[in-house]
Amino acid sequence: MKYKCAGLLLAIAYSCAAQRKGGEPPVQNPARGTRGAVAGGSEYATEAGMRTYFHGGTAVDAGVATMFAASVSEFSHFGMGGEAPILIRTKDGKVWAIAGVGTMPKLATADFFRKRRPGPFEVLSLDPGGLKGYLPVAGLMPALVPSMVDAGLLALKEFGTKSFAEVAQPAVELADGLAIDEMRSGSIARSRRFFDIWPDSKKTFLPNGHVPMPGEIFRQPNLARTLRAMVAAEKAALDKGADRKTAIEAVRDYFYRGEVAHKIDAFSKANGGLLRYEDMAAFHLEPEQPVSTEYRGYKVYKPGFWSQGPAMLEALNILEGYDMRSLSFNSAEYIHRSVEALKLAYADRDTYYGDPKFVKIPMEVLLSKEYAAERRKLITEKASLEFLPGIINGKKGQHPSETESASYKIDDALMARDTTCVDAIDKDGIVFSSTPSGAWMPSVIAGDTGIPLTERAQSFLLVKGNPNELEPGKRPRVTLSPTLVTEQGKPFLALSTPGGDNQEQSLIQLFLNVVEFGMNAETAVEAPRYQTRHLISSFDNHAWNLGDLLLDERIPAEIALELSEKGHKIETRSKWNSGAAPVMVHVFPDGVIEAGADPYGYRVAHAY
Repeated sequence: MKYKCAGLLLAIAYSCAAQRKGGEPPVQNPARGTRGAVAGGSEYATEAGMRTYFHGGTAVDAGVATMFAASVSEFSHFGMGGEAPILIRTKDGKVWAIAGVGTMPKLATADFFRKRRPGPFEVLSLDPGGLKGYLPVAGLMPALVPSMVDAGLLALKEFGTKSFAEVAQPAVELADGLAIDEMRSGSIARSRRFFDIWPDSKKTFLPNGHVPMPGEIFRQPNLARTLRAMVAAEKAALDKGADRKTAIEAVRDYFYRGEVAHKIDAFSKANGGLLRYEDMAAFHLEPEQPVSTEYRGYKVYKPGFWSQGPAMLEALNILEGYDMRSLSFNSAEYIHRSVEALKLAYADRDTYYGDPKFVKIPMEVLLSKEYAAERRKLITEKASLEFLPGIINGKKGQHPSETESASYKIDDALMARDTTCVDAIDKDGIVFSSTPSGAWMPSVIAGDTGIPLTERAQSFLLVKGNPNELEPGKRPRVTLSPTLVTEQGKPFLALSTPGGDNQEQSLIQLFLNVVEFGMNAETAVEAPRYQTRHLISSFDNHAWNLGDLLLDERIPAEIALELSEKGHKIETRSKWNSGAAPVMVHVFPDGVIEAGADPYGYRVAHAY
């Protein structure tokens, strides 16, 4: 209690100091309620979650409804053929992870892609450096098995209360027609040339041959038909006497072993792709244990080492050895120590992380407090300008940069925010956190299914022996990383963000904004952030930028100067282009639920 009271006083002091210095007040206040809250990437998606609450749904029901609605309405950043890692806290306090990431087709091998020359519109942009070998970043070749559908259905079946028909209804309505916004219209306009070689995509996104303008009604009839067929599969099972869970499994079978799978197989074969019916039929998710760490009495949960989530946990373990609060919010020393801890965690990510079903990962060591203490010793008063993966069991793994050519600058195009976010908490303490992504624009629509296929295979490496080296049937190590936090076993926070490699960096800042400085959910997501690209990019040709540090334009010039004197290579960027766009839901001991959403990324939060 004493620690939290001190945090509140510091938050008030920070607010007053910001006002004295002319700091900006929040753009908006948090959404607050006592029965439920949901935050997401758009008004359409978040409204779907609220509709579900109003009809008696839980946070899981609302989260799944939001996710399916987003797959229809946020197609610039996420589509139904994409991914959706999920964290869930149940009413009884158990926390589960769902590894919503698809597998590489069995026909794919690393050697195949090492020898293959990219086809038309398969590489959108390249950095001057980066790794020599890389996968296509667009088109059909980087398609994995669609995983968002299985993840959503599994969450609904095992942890929800509603039928698929109920949570999918908003998505069906949106597929029938929605008033398109500026972001989606612009993404279609930028993708026009790509659609010339993919007729089904052109038919979907360029109706009558023109770009839908903001405010026009945009329809996706093929996707609406697929969604209705999935609803019909559930109804047919119920009519035969199936219970709710068995009927939801019938929806899953229709998608992965029925008509949808056969259509995706036929489309892939006809267009030279690698994805097959057998890949779809073999895919099946189950709930699994998340990874976690303790930070000053809070338990922070992340997805497993098939994601970059554990990097945030390692960074928190390192930072726990400092009195971060005493450094003051976004001071030069505060930013310096945070960034240096993140550099160490990301070096381990790039060296040791991969699909645990295929490689042995030293998980216990990487997440131990003892290991963090050793890593902390590497942080000095100067910025590190090299990659420093840790020594584990007497050996240091090979960092990808040691095997390939160097890079000098990453184009901002490689850091695109091609993801969305969904977080929900209800009055019963049920928590849902997800980072849906993949099948972003420009996307390949799989024939008349209306489903855009993911481009996520580009996150594999072609570096021989790396834990994230491509293999058939393997999952790439993804950036997607929802976050769930408890305090003494009770729900505390749910937070997630788009941003690729920036996700852990942004989320750790939001977490510390609340825990160390007592910010409310909205102030925490609106506060100025920093980002380093001192890492191997998870996209395109996997470039990197040693010593790089991007600062929000609102961080004072004198702070930037101090950081520059420490050796950081400083650039500033607009608050409208921060490389992330997070949302957060915070529940208080008295039952108040508070949600915040980044207005500079057009995020949305509601509560009731």
